[in-house]
Amino acid sequence: MFEKDGPTLLELFQQALSSTREGYDLLAPKFDKTPFRTPDIIIERALEVLDGPVNAGLDVCCGTGTALEKLRPLCKERLVGLDFSPKMLEEAKRRLDPKGAFGQSTSDAPSKPVIELVEKDVFSMDFDKEFDVITCFGAFGHILAEAEPRFVDLIRQALVPGGRFVFVTAERPPVYRPQALVARGFNAVMRARNAFWSPPFIMYYFTFLLPDVERLLRWKGFEVEKREGLFEKPFERAVVVSARRPG
Repeated sequence: MFEKDGPTLLELFQQALSSTREGYDLLAPKFDKTPFRTPDIIIERALEVLDGPVNAGLDVCCGTGTALEKLRPLCKERLVGLDFSPKMLEEAKRRLDPKGAFGQSTSDAPSKPVIELVEKDVFSMDFDKEFDVITCFGAFGHILAEAEPRFVDLIRQALVPGGRFVFVTAERPPVYRPQALVARGFNAVMRARNAFWSPPFIMYYFTFLLPDVERLLRWKGFEVEKREGLFEKPFERAVVVSARRPG
């Protein structure tokens, strides 16, 4: 599961006993060597729904910048990555352009958007009709179920009319599948940890799943398109969702 230079068990233990922000600060230098990183194929297939370039894009909970790297050729004017972990943003900056592309266009980028990295909690976003596309990959486990409506409200507010929220999710797996059993066990451990240890570390599986998330998006006024069958094993259950804010 973990690559040669990935985190040790002691480092993972230290992360698990930290707050969510501090935990990802600790993990950031080795995050890309873990199975927690969203695979490139997931992001690439999801972005195919865009069918061409856009003016401005935002990746929410951008982490080490994997999705930003894939979005950059598709954004003509502006590209923003938002994350609450300063160390993850440092890794994203190194990935995107160690020579300093941020805050200005660069002639050596595949496309030439102004790149911004914003250190902010997702629930402190205050963008207003600024982005043609917003993405989020591998981060829904950090958003509690009761906070999902507020999260969707902030996404909708940040999109221009006609803009799209693009992400990958799935339906809840059958309880007998090994992956489901492991995930349920992990969730149980995290709930126990957060009940007896402070500060909490928010990370759960089985979040933002279909069909519940589709109902939530439609309730918030989005037009929802789903694309299934785009992935091979072990991601064959993954579904690309494109939620459009009506014009």
